[in-house]
Amino acid sequence: MMKTMNKITKLGLAAVVLAVLFASCVPQKKMLYLKEAQMLSENQSINYVNERSVDYKLQPGDNLYIRFVNIVDQGGTSSLNGEFTRTSSSDASIYLQSYTIDEEGFIELPLIGKIVVRNLTVDEAKALLQTELDKYINQTTIIVKMSNFNLTILGEVTHPGMFKVYQSQINLFEAVALAGNMTNFAKNSAVKIIRQTDNGSEIVTVDMGSADILSSPYYYLKPNDIVYVEPMKIKQWGFTAFPYATVFSIISLVVTVYALFRKNGSSN
Repeated sequence: MMKTMNKITKLGLAAVVLAVLFASCVPQKKMLYLKEAQMLSENQSINYVNERSVDYKLQPGDNLYIRFVNIVDQGGTSSLNGEFTRTSSSDASIYLQSYTIDEEGFIELPLIGKIVVRNLTVDEAKALLQTELDKYINQTTIIVKMSNFNLTILGEVTHPGMFKVYQSQINLFEAVALAGNMTNFAKNSAVKIIRQTDNGSEIVTVDMGSADILSSPYYYLKPNDIVYVEPMKIKQWGFTAFPYATVFSIISLVVTVYALFRKNGSSN
């Protein structure tokens, strides 16, 4: 009887340890970015072509930050009524000083009136507004920027949420960095990008673990994109690192039970 108990105890202990070994840790290769590029030796290189073209088309609801600068002004910004205004970096001030594109695709400016900018890029809208402005005012330059370049990053990232981007372009890696990088349970081979189009919402799955992402047309994000990082299935029962404390606790429990059985067997 005692020999049978010893055998069962040892088999149980071995099974527990093996189960933890095989089921606990997330494989490191699943957590890597740009795996193909990392396999290159030190004196090798590879180029991934990706044109950094800003082709976002303005849509109703977008806000444009517009300034009129007269070359005779010194240290100020000249509005159309001749007064000087200073810009502010706060979100509220930028929003209040911007022009919202209405449902028909128009923005309305003082003196110039209503202008259609829907489906134009920011540069195209700037050129159009400059042409119209030149009909009324000389020696004045117009500055046009998007004031609501928002990104939403969800899923297996450290700090999910909505982020404001104060630049004309941002790529996937920069966006993930804004959210504090992916967690150890992130499935970087199945990152979904949800993008608004004229026909509705488009969902695209990209592999950030592959270096091919560098040449993907979805490498650079657009305003109002949603990035969703899926979790690995292992998250339901796995560990990001080897659970030494858990293993030692299990071993201690098994040894204690074994010692009790042995003591009871000896006394009998």
